[in-house]
Formats: sequence, C-alpha cells, structure tokens
Amino acid sequence: NLASAYHSVGRVEEAITLFEQVLADSRRVLGDDHPSTLGSVNSLASAYRSVGRVEEATTLFEQVLADRRRVLGDDHPNTLTSVNNLAGAYQSAGRVEEATTLFEQVLADRRRVLGDGHPSTLGSVNSLAGAYRAVGRVEEAITLYEQVLADRRRVLGDGHPNTLTSVNNLASAYQSAGRVEEAITLFEQVLADSRRVLGDGHPNTLGSVNSLAGAYRAVGRVEEAITLYEQVLADSRRVLGDDHPNTLTSVNNLASAYRAVGRVEEAITLFEQVLADRRRVLGDDHPNTLTSVNSLASAYRSVGRVEEAITLFEQVLADRRRVLGDDHPNTLTSVNNLASAYRSAGRVEEAITLFEQVLVDSRRILGDAHQLTRTIAANLQRAVGATKSSERAVDASPAANNKSQEQAE
Repeated sequence: NLASAYHSVGRVEEAITLFEQVLADSRRVLGDDHPSTLGSVNSLASAYRSVGRVEEATTLFEQVLADRRRVLGDDHPNTLTSVNNLAGAYQSAGRVEEATTLFEQVLADRRRVLGDGHPSTLGSVNSLAGAYRAVGRVEEAITLYEQVLADRRRVLGDGHPNTLTSVNNLASAYQSAGRVEEAITLFEQVLADSRRVLGDGHPNTLGSVNSLAGAYRAVGRVEEAITLYEQVLADSRRVLGDDHPNTLTSVNNLASAYRAVGRVEEAITLFEQVLADRRRVLGDDHPNTLTSVNSLASAYRSVGRVEEAITLFEQVLADRRRVLGDDHPNTLTSVNNLASAYRSAGRVEEAITLFEQVLVDSRRILGDAHQLTRTIAANLQRAVGATKSSERAVDASPAANNKSQEQAE
C-alpha cells in the first residue's frame, strides 16, 4: 500500500500518518480483532520503531502479540511474527536479555511449526545471531550466521536477496571478531553478486558498498574507503533522495572517513549538515540523530573545541538515557565519551568517576569480553594514570547493528 511505499523510501512521517489513518479505519469498519486490523497495528508499530519512537512501538507490539495469541493462537505464523517484532523492539530499547529470550523462543517455535528450512525460520536464526553479536557473543553469532547462510544457499539459492544479506551479515560478524581479511573477501563477493543480481542502484547493493568501505577503513585502507563512501553517497542521493535515512548514513560515514585522514574541517561541515538533516527528517530523538550529535561532539573534541564537545556529549547522554534507557549500549558509549571529554578538559576526577561507573555497567550488561567493555577499562586505566601521562582517552564505538554500517559513534 501507499503507506508501506512511503516507509520503504524514507518518507516515514507521511507513512506514519497513513498507517494511523488506516488503523483507525480498520478498527471502525472491521473491528479490533480482524486480522487486517492486527496487521495495521503491526505496521504502525514498525514505523514508530524506525523513527526512534521505541516505547510507543513496544506498546503496540505487545498489544498486537497479545491479541494475535488470543485470536489466532500461539502457533499461527502471524503470532510468531509478532514475537519476533517485539524482540526487535526490545533490542532497540536496550532490553537485550529480554530480546534474546524472545528470539530464542520464536526460533524454537518456528522450527517446530514451520520447519527448519522455512524462510521465516531462517529469518529467526539471523535475528538471534544479530542479538548475540550485539551483546558480544560473537562466536555464537558467527556459528548461527554460517548456518543460516548455508541453509539459505540450499533453500533459496546463491542469488536470492536473503542469501546475499546472510553473506553480508557473516562478513560483519567476522569483522567484529577481528577476522577482517575474511570479512573483506566476503564483502567484495557480496558486492559483486548484488551488482549482478540486484543492480548497482538497489538499496542492498548500496549497503554492500558501504559495508566494504567500512572494512577497508578498519584495516587502514582509508583512501579506498573514502572513494567508496563518496560513490555510495552520490548513488544514494540519486536513487533514494537526499533525505532518505540511508543517504544520511552515507553522509555520516563519509564525514567519519574524512576525520580519520585528518580532513577534520570537511568532516565537521558534514557532521553539522547531517545532524541538521536528521533532526528535520527523523526527529530529535531518533537513534541516528543521537549518533550524529555524538559524532559532531567527537569531531569538536578532536580539534580542541572541548567545551562545545562536552555540551553535546552531556546532551546526547541525557537524551539516550531518556529514549533508550540506562543500559543500552549506546548509552554506555555516551557515558564513556563524556568521561573522555572531561579528562581532555582536565576534569580528571569527574572522568574517573564516570569511567568506574560505566565499566561496572558494561561488564554487567555486555560482559568482560565485549569491545566496549575493553575500551572503557583501558580509558579508566589511562585516566587513573593521567598525572603521569598525557595519553588521550579514545572514544568508544559500539558494534554496528544494521546493514547500513553506521561508522561514527
């Protein structure tokens, strides 16, 4: 329908208006329990989630899950879809343990009801792998990604878009585990396949270009990364439009790459531009908007504009606590980054207090082995030794959890 089409091309506010309208009409004409009405609730919840209105989305997902269980039964495919969607909303809100529990549950149910080879079952394997990766259980994630890739190749074929997505996800997991050369090989493969199967302008192909650029940047091939980021930004503007969320992500990633090679003023200009655009298109509270605030603050800090950086870091921390909750990985990242900025400004005792606090939280939520936990521990050690060393604490970067590969955090 038109609302879904608007949603798919990034015109999310227009989509929400239509989804709200069709839900009201469905309730009036068909009744609250009609399958089409329940589908409308689900669609509206998905749209809310995509613009960062996670609490409203979660409320609707919980409501439609309860209604589908009552009307359709626990094992109906639409009910299982609702479990999966609620798990995704919990993950977006930082309720990672609850999300993982639901992903494990719906995978078991789909295997029992639909069979191991059903596309929805394979989707659940993929979702659970993503949840494991998000909390630092990378080896378990890799096992699942390798399994679902093999199954999708067998069931769907090598050229199916979902198979290509699995290759991309496995490559991202390899990169998270430090197996960057293997990741690059897969990213290059899936990009070639996406161009051949889907075409140069397909959103998934553009995502593959972006992912490969991120891997190149990770191994120091920054000029090659910049070339790809500039290419995908131009293509995204042409295919998706200037205001599409993926286009804005490409602006952010290019800015990050410019910053990495010392082109900081160009980076700041792009960060300021994408922040303004995300506030206008996605709203102040969207997770990507908050990422842009954080990215701009980090860029300000890197050129000595520390007080401006602190103001932004304090703002984004307050917003993430309110929107995502205290335990979300991005919130933990913001505490780390604010502490690092305090240290840069000579407020070392305040920095140490924040580092100690967030290290406890990160160990509890993500575990000792997670990259963010290790980064915080290293920053705390540096801060404690600040009177003997002028070594600068680094900003943290949480694992990317979507295929657009948002780089700057």
